[in-house]
Amino acid sequence: MPPQPQKLVNKEDFHTFVDQFDTFLLDCDGVLWHGSELIDGVPETLDYLRKQGKRIIFVTNNSTKSRRAYTKKFEKMGISASPEEIFGSAFATAVYLSKVEKLEDGKQVFVIGQDGIKEEFAEVGIPVAAVEDENKPMTDEDWAKITPDDKIGAVVIGFDTHINYRKYAQAHTYITRVPGCRFIATNTDSTFPAAGALFPGTGALVSVLQSSTGRDPTIIGKPHSTMMNCIFEKYQLDPQRTCMVGDRLNTDIQFGINGGTSTLLVLTGVTDEAHLHEQLPEVTPTYYTQSFGGIGLAAQQ
Repeated sequence: MPPQPQKLVNKEDFHTFVDQFDTFLLDCDGVLWHGSELIDGVPETLDYLRKQGKRIIFVTNNSTKSRRAYTKKFEKMGISASPEEIFGSAFATAVYLSKVEKLEDGKQVFVIGQDGIKEEFAEVGIPVAAVEDENKPMTDEDWAKITPDDKIGAVVIGFDTHINYRKYAQAHTYITRVPGCRFIATNTDSTFPAAGALFPGTGALVSVLQSSTGRDPTIIGKPHSTMMNCIFEKYQLDPQRTCMVGDRLNTDIQFGINGGTSTLLVLTGVTDEAHLHEQLPEVTPTYYTQSFGGIGLAAQQ
């Protein structure tokens, strides 16, 4: 019989679980909060883990905010977190282009995305190309203005609530008509959770360029090993003493499995218990529980 995930339901379960690990990698949306609403018991759980001497690293595929901006969201939520504890896909992409597969000297990056990517790129000195007439609709005369630019060394696409056809047209042109131009996605999450519902995510936006260019991007974020390798290198972690906590089987849990860590699925986000059992044994978390907040609440009993 294939291995089954262990369900954590009481104080004893949680105590045994926590004792096994030195580091907890935590997804944010669906684990700590929904939009601007904190999930019950999360502050108590974080306090409990810190008092037990555990390292906490917040790992998110959301590229809309830089690490510095994320600290402000954490503060607003009443959670203490430093930029060094936050590892988002925007930062991981900046690390990738500055340390791993370095952008060539004199080249720029064309970004479809929000301030998080641009701020992280600025921190490491990666130049970002301007978007011409970003918010204007396309006219007949505009087509001739969208031409290849040899200064563009990469197109990076992340979540963008201001996406439009002009951005897609420029990105398509660079990917298909600039020799050596790289195509990079911060992540390929199919949905984005907000206001208690799911909306099209970065993966849906990326699929437009995949279809038009016939190329697949290099993917940085969860579940791909690029991001986990950067985390291990930065923090010098022991995978055997690390647990990845998330609400998505195909991103968070698969990310931990790919990185050789243990995994905890929480049922406060995308995956419910019925879906979990439907996916077994294709993606099997080590543990699952109703809510990450339940750990801290149980510790207070």
